[in-house]
Amino acid sequence: MKFEWFVAKRYLTAKRKQAFISVITLISVLGITIGVMALIIAIALITGFQKDVQAKILGSTSHIMVSDLSGKGISDYEVFLERVKEMDGITEVTPVAYITVFITGPYKNSGIVLRGLDFEREETASFWKDNLERGDLPGSGAEGENILLGWDLAFDLGAGVGDMVTVLSVSNRLTPTGLFPRIKKLRVTGIFRTGLYEYDASTALVDLKTAQNIIGINNKVNLIQIKIDNIFKAPAFKEEIRDIIPPETYVTTWMEMNESLFSALKLEKKLMFFTIALIILVAALNIIATLILMVMEKTKDIGILMAMGATSQSIRKIFFLQGATIGILGTFIGTVLGLAWCWLANTFELIKVPIDIYQIPFVPFKIGILDLLVIIFSAIFISFVSTLFPSYRAAKIDPVGALKYE
Repeated sequence: MKFEWFVAKRYLTAKRKQAFISVITLISVLGITIGVMALIIAIALITGFQKDVQAKILGSTSHIMVSDLSGKGISDYEVFLERVKEMDGITEVTPVAYITVFITGPYKNSGIVLRGLDFEREETASFWKDNLERGDLPGSGAEGENILLGWDLAFDLGAGVGDMVTVLSVSNRLTPTGLFPRIKKLRVTGIFRTGLYEYDASTALVDLKTAQNIIGINNKVNLIQIKIDNIFKAPAFKEEIRDIIPPETYVTTWMEMNESLFSALKLEKKLMFFTIALIILVAALNIIATLILMVMEKTKDIGILMAMGATSQSIRKIFFLQGATIGILGTFIGTVLGLAWCWLANTFELIKVPIDIYQIPFVPFKIGILDLLVIIFSAIFISFVSTLFPSYRAAKIDPVGALKYE
């Protein structure tokens, strides 16, 4: 063991009359620990919320949407679907017929979005089967007059599997006696739960043919959903798709639809990082104060070491090792405690939140590897920098002056 590390360790574990310095050292370690722990928890909270909401939004909708502008529906959409499927990076293309309707249940009425999906497509059927709480998917053909309700919507309506609900659409149909809304009685075959409250409370699903009949756009759709393998390449795919879509349609991406939400989350994450990083800076000031007091306390020792042949570089290294040890120890303990808290909070769902406001039942904590490394290296870097002035001051002590009155 080199003597610099030996001396640094002895100074850090001062006893008896130097006990005050040991207390300050402990406080410095505690400051770094609290700062790192708080930063990990805060960043994990923002990251977890962002990823959870993003996953639920993209799971229930799509990455790219081609919508109808004319109000008459997209005809020959199968041709367009085949052309899009040929593009590299496209994982799923789904035709959708949707409309805002008024639904009447056993106990309550509500305005909802009715979405018609082609459940015969394997990708569509498998996704919604994974989100089924009970029952089964709507059938097609003779069994197509069925409906799938969101969990919160079913609760509000008081409807369960096997109950009948009435759907009244805003698209009018012409009869000999005038214009009348389209009214359809549907049987509830299942209840789904995506975990996104806004979706589960205001969305119902039916077979594509049933939705086309309710809207009055037979053999047409008014929305095409597209999923890609890399969600962050959505703008590039949008430009490619725009060249082949019919003139009466337009393209939007998930980024455009949720731009304000994710921009706010990113900004909040940055602000929280810099705000809580101030705790680590304050702890770094404690390191500086500790080392300066140590230099003042150990002036005679420094003079003796230099008189015995220790170089200025060795003296500087002794106090650098002290500060580095405080920083590394505090960072390690803070990291362990922060990750432990995140695990406990996720496992036992410690922090509950109103689902109708935040779209999730509890606060999830997820820390990315890159974020964790940035926090660790930032804390250690600040700790190292805080040792520079005290170690420089210690190295400049004149051994003659230090021992003159001894």
